Amino acid sequence: MSRDRHHVLKAWIALILWLIVIAIESTTYLSSQQTSRFLFPVLHFLFGIDYPTFEPWHAFLRKCGHVFGYGLLSLLLFRAWRETLPSATGSRWTAKWAGIAVFGTALVATLDEWHQSYIPTRTGTYRDVILDTCAGIAVQLAVFLYYRRSHRTTDGVH
Repeated sequence: MSRDRHHVLKAWIALILWLIVIAIESTTYLSSQQTSRFLFPVLHFLFGIDYPTFEPWHAFLRKCGHVFGYGLLSLLLFRAWRETLPSATGSRWTAKWAGIAVFGTALVATLDEWHQSYIPTRTGTYRDVILDTCAGIAVQLAVFLYYRRSHRTTDGVH
């Protein structure tokens, strides 16, 4: 297998594995009731918090999970499309790759929340789609700024 094909395959495998993780997280096994069963004892042991104090932290940690998970999804989408559709100029960043990554992040977030709306122990909400998409946009902005700053003299940003 050529080096280029190897990079493309690695990028898509990483993306597919992360999509599987998101799909598993979308099930009843990682609903709020389930995650509180293991997070509360850990936080109670470490910090001595009671359940009423735990509830807002639990919600916050779950939203942090959304930001991390969909931010990583956006980064993996960017990488997969960058490897699949190389730039004619050799650029390491293009608006096309970033746009596809943001669109893909929003699409997966929408499908995930739609799926959760059919699970009795889960809730599908448009607010999570907005949060997930914003995480994807933030990651793409960070990637853009990274390549603009780090590779200004060696890579043209298009």
